[in-house]
Amino acid sequence: MKKIYSILLAALVSAACNQPQQTVFRSQGKVDYVLSSADEAMLDSIQKKTFLFFMGEHHPEWGIVKDRTASWAPASIASTGFGIPSFAIGAERGWITRDEAAQITLNMMNFFVNSLQSPDTLASGYKGFYYHFLRMDTGLREWRCELSSVDTGLLMMGILFARNYYDRENETESQIRSQASRILGNIEWDFMMMPDTGDYARQISMGWHPESGLHNMGWSGYNEALFLYILAAGTGLDDARESYRSWLGSYKWQTPYEGLSHVAFPPLFGHQFSHCFIDFRGLADEYIRDKGIDYFENSRRATYVHGQYAIDNPHGWVGYDSLCWGITASDGTGDKYNFNGKEFLGYAGRGTSGPDYNYFDDGTIAPYGPLSSLPFAPEIVIPTIRSINEKMGDKIWGRYGYYDSFNLTAGWVNDDFIGIDQGPMLIMIENFRTGLVWNYVMKDTVILEGLQTLGFSYL
Repeated sequence: MKKIYSILLAALVSAACNQPQQTVFRSQGKVDYVLSSADEAMLDSIQKKTFLFFMGEHHPEWGIVKDRTASWAPASIASTGFGIPSFAIGAERGWITRDEAAQITLNMMNFFVNSLQSPDTLASGYKGFYYHFLRMDTGLREWRCELSSVDTGLLMMGILFARNYYDRENETESQIRSQASRILGNIEWDFMMMPDTGDYARQISMGWHPESGLHNMGWSGYNEALFLYILAAGTGLDDARESYRSWLGSYKWQTPYEGLSHVAFPPLFGHQFSHCFIDFRGLADEYIRDKGIDYFENSRRATYVHGQYAIDNPHGWVGYDSLCWGITASDGTGDKYNFNGKEFLGYAGRGTSGPDYNYFDDGTIAPYGPLSSLPFAPEIVIPTIRSINEKMGDKIWGRYGYYDSFNLTAGWVNDDFIGIDQGPMLIMIENFRTGLVWNYVMKDTVILEGLQTLGFSYL
């Protein structure tokens, strides 16, 4: 009997030793960088004004947040996802009470729990996913927009934050946690997966239309959807590692300038959105580990590339220099400003990964571009924002802080505010100052499971 027991014990010990080591993932807290009192005051002002967008543009009963301030604009589920931690930031900074933030958040949770999930062309969502844009008067699909995987993902990241931040034992906060878990549990990832063969094999599809089915493209790296694979892996995606390897297989490693090699994606937002929620400092998967850096450093290098590109200014745009940069998705002038062979676009995913890899550059700068990179490179972001303020002043500053974008070559300033630009700016400033959103998202079992499943570990 003793011999059998010894054999069993040895087998159990051996099995335990062969199990993959469990990594303890955590937030690193605020960024270690000393600000002057003037810098603190500047960031206070930017954050408070930006926060007012979410207070002024959410539905009074449902909490969902408009895509932009234009009178015709519907709600955006991505804006809503960024809005959830924004209300908490407002509470932490004393602009609203915690009870007010909690009630708005609960209203959102109840809306999504009770929203119409159907394959019909007029619904709020289907299979746990939600349409990109929802009507502000009905909460149903607007236009012929897609059932969006990445925008649903951004909504879910906000919901993850909420179920960890609202941790008090009262009725409102208890309901937030309960409803948040229901929403997260409704996602059916298999519905949004690309076929097993083809250019996008086993990747998460960009979306689905009731009129035509799955989008013909999957989320290929590297871009804003890095978080999406982590979220999916933590919420039940089958064969998540295989899917992630497909994503990694399309990475582009570029060296646009000496010392700034990185996984390239020209628009800055692609290096920011995932970092709004997940603290990637020190974290690496199999690809980035082989390069000797983490994803935080990758975004730092991408930020510096944008700064250097503005110095080089290969197209000769007015205003570009070391203290005026930030090419990313934003509104633009439109083609009515075209002259002398120079082409201008309206809303576009502008961006650069150096002189040899650009999406589009027409001289348009978006203030949220550098500001949402504040945690990565405060030493160049702070002086840039100060300089832009001195040059532009009230021309680019309105009721919700910075207008979306401006173009000095065209003499044009956009007069709108866009939710998916306001949110990252507010959140990343807060992460830089206190680590608030990182601190709570990194507690969630979904993120911990997702990172573990996809093979992330600390360098």
